[in-house]
Amino acid sequence: MGDNGRVEPVTAGTEGGPRGWRAATRAALYGPDGFYRGPEGPAGHFRTSVHASPLFAEAVARLLCRVDEALGRPAVLDFVDMAAGRGELAAGVLAALPADVAARTRACAVELAGRPGGLDRRIEWRAEPPERTTGLLFANEWLDNVPLEVAEVDPEGVPRLVLVGDDGTERLGPPVTGPEAEWLARWWPLAGERPVTDDGEAMTEGEATPRAAPGAAPEAASGAGLRAEIGLPRDLAWASAVGTLARGLAVAVDYAHTAGARPPFGTLTGFREGRGTTPVPDGSCDITAHVALDACAAACPLPGTRLLPQRAALRALGLTGSRPPLALASTDPAGYVRALAAASEAAELGAPGGLGDFGWLLQPVGIPDVLADAA
Repeated sequence: MGDNGRVEPVTAGTEGGPRGWRAATRAALYGPDGFYRGPEGPAGHFRTSVHASPLFAEAVARLLCRVDEALGRPAVLDFVDMAAGRGELAAGVLAALPADVAARTRACAVELAGRPGGLDRRIEWRAEPPERTTGLLFANEWLDNVPLEVAEVDPEGVPRLVLVGDDGTERLGPPVTGPEAEWLARWWPLAGERPVTDDGEAMTEGEATPRAAPGAAPEAASGAGLRAEIGLPRDLAWASAVGTLARGLAVAVDYAHTAGARPPFGTLTGFREGRGTTPVPDGSCDITAHVALDACAAACPLPGTRLLPQRAALRALGLTGSRPPLALASTDPAGYVRALAAASEAAELGAPGGLGDFGWLLQPVGIPDVLADAA
């Protein structure tokens, strides 16, 4: 990217040259020396709700118990933890379950990295989710790491793929076409974009009229510089994961946005050692982008589908962040300190502007809504 902040057009396909963000991210995160193959795991670089407090795993355990009741307490109750990191959530859920439920629970951690040493032997470790499960499929901060393409509008109003080198240098590539263009048009239309023909050429003024206000400056009319992340691979990944569930509940929890509130310049970013950084696809940092959860939901339409903020979901599962009564400090000082610490952790999990703003996509499969009390 030059000093003027605009990426310049370039053709794709030169060996060793820039490539789309989807291929670059896949190699950087999941290749042989990828970011997620490192021994420290995600917890070494950023803090998810799972790492913020054991209360999160306890809340997920209560959700699993609700699913268990809705299923009629089956002989085998599945808990599938997508993008399991080092198995922290699966282990925490098993530890928090009532003994009778834990005895029937079959926990499965889905992760590309190798099984960590010392993990509870009851947890199965797999690279893909098992088929025909009955229970709860839970994906905490998985979809934001499913690689996708990035599009940017050029000065002529044409959305083009953004190509990136291993050092993070970007160039504009060919126009967005086919299913990716259809996804953009439906889920993340870029203001001023001009349609392209089947062979990837921009339509002429006689063939298409750019969307622009009368008297707008040329660059404003074209929408040059506007960016979007094309979430089609995430839609397909989520639909595939939900398809493994015979009966139960599928939940995706992630940084999210919905139609009408898409960020005009996208959300692609990197994380390294707890701090945000420029996304560079060299394996040295996490590469992530917020998730269009409404598009994911539509990719697998099911009755009872809901989108909730994390604060509402956790409140329905018993996490309120309420401070303990001050009288407890005089009757049970140690208990008061523990309760105060728990209230602080619960408040962080539901905090506006933080973890509480995460989106929860809930899709029941053959069961009623088990979070009907969430609003």
